Amino acid sequence: MGKKQTVDALVEGGKATAGPPLGSSLGPLKVNVGAVVAKINEMTKDFKGMKVPVKVIVDPETKEFDITIGTPPTTQLLMKEISLEKGSGEPNTLKAGVISFEQVIKVAKMKQSSLIVKNLKSAVKTVVGSCQSSGILIDGKEAREILKEIDEGKFDNLISSGKTEPSEEKKKQLAEVAKDLSAKVKEREKQKAVAKAEAEAKAAAKAAATGATPAAGATPAKAEPAKAAPAKK
Repeated sequence: MGKKQTVDALVEGGKATAGPPLGSSLGPLKVNVGAVVAKINEMTKDFKGMKVPVKVIVDPETKEFDITIGTPPTTQLLMKEISLEKGSGEPNTLKAGVISFEQVIKVAKMKQSSLIVKNLKSAVKTVVGSCQSSGILIDGKEAREILKEIDEGKFDNLISSGKTEPSEEKKKQLAEVAKDLSAKVKEREKQKAVAKAEAEAKAAAKAAATGATPAAGATPAKAEPAKAAPAKK
């Protein structure tokens, strides 16, 4: 048996193709590229819209292959769960969205195998940390507060249950919170746009004034008198 070769690639979940980067890397190995692509798309279909790391391990002699799928970054998984386009640029002061604790458990389960943690509770805490850096509230609370409650054991039963979907009532409550947060984000973006326009207008006015006229109070330079030619002897 020959030495196996590994091809690494980053593909969009459920949308891998036989073109580059997979096709160009797998072609020389004479493996069935179509079969590889079909398998990858089947394994990554739940990550639609996200970039997923994949490894294709090929035996050059038998042409057999194995595929291992990584998981997208935690932040991407969180935003996908709550249909959030982007996180907050000011996570400490402006929150971009809200997620349920049950959905945090769901993301933790998806990431657990790739995290250096000893159990699901530790994985959950890691995901909560990502919520904090992304400006995402959990059950309407700050991530720091949730971390404290996890350490106090308040979520032990819920984590042990492995529940990954909130109740319909909770969904409605969080939807209202999300609506309010979205309005605040839009208002903040509007304020930034206005401030940027004002700053650009001031800069343009200053540049125009500087280039059009000399500074106030400036005295034009006097021309030096021509020196007389030396007298001939």
